[in-house]
Amino acid sequence: MRIKNVTVLGGGVLGSQIAWQTAFKGFNVIIYDISEESLEKSKKFHKGFSEYFKNYKNATEKDIDKTFSNIQYTTNLEEAIKNADLISESVPEVFEIKKEIYEKLSKLAPEKTIFTTNSSTMLPSQLAKYTGRPEKFLALHFANPVWEANIGEVMGHEETSPEIFEIVVNFAKDIGMIPIPIKKEQSGYVLNSLLVPLLHAAETLYFDGVADYKDIDKTWMISTGSKFGPFGIIDLIGMNTLYNIIKMRGEKLNDKKILSRAEKIKKNFIDKNKLGVSTGEGFYKYPNPEYQKTDFLK
Repeated sequence: MRIKNVTVLGGGVLGSQIAWQTAFKGFNVIIYDISEESLEKSKKFHKGFSEYFKNYKNATEKDIDKTFSNIQYTTNLEEAIKNADLISESVPEVFEIKKEIYEKLSKLAPEKTIFTTNSSTMLPSQLAKYTGRPEKFLALHFANPVWEANIGEVMGHEETSPEIFEIVVNFAKDIGMIPIPIKKEQSGYVLNSLLVPLLHAAETLYFDGVADYKDIDKTWMISTGSKFGPFGIIDLIGMNTLYNIIKMRGEKLNDKKILSRAEKIKKNFIDKNKLGVSTGEGFYKYPNPEYQKTDFLK
């Protein structure tokens, strides 16, 4: 099977990146989101990506025009998936939302369509029974930003077809990713199994008043040579995702202290529309965050 038509569900920070990268590599892409307002945000992201690709990826005007011509936007789910060879799902990290979207897809999508989830917190086996095609369902997980941290973690579940698994591995290659095949289900894949403990440690240091977020970032960046500290990474990931992850951890552990952190994220960031890079402000202000300035590490 050759993948040609790709539908991305969710035009947020990462969904918009996946759509842009896929279209840039020559695939037909449709972005679905629930409102015109959400799609307008995705279009704004794409305008920004186009400038970045011209400035830093040696993309020509012809390349950019072709990429835009490969992308469509819609709030009509049935229209979005009617010709899809592959669906990449990046809807919010809330189980009921994902369950509902897969139940709809199971009834609307063509028989040929492969379903992939970009979920950071849920295993494919948790959602497989709602897809109506467990053998054609697996995870294709992207890092942020897609074109710099260009890995594609491919993780199936017990019922995923080996043939479908290989098709998705090859698709990841075709859109410029380095495939990371996951041999068995692992919460957090490889990347987040390493990253989430780092972010959790950073959150604890910050919320417990041990150190300022800038000093935590400086410590990590100086010591490891990384371009980002944990709070710069959090801004890339987005506050909604951070809130959902912390809230789920708090509920799972029945830990009031962790749950209070989630509420602080909601009150101090989400309620003030400081969602990170996507809204121009999180812990840092964008597009020129302080951690990118030459004197930040001095």
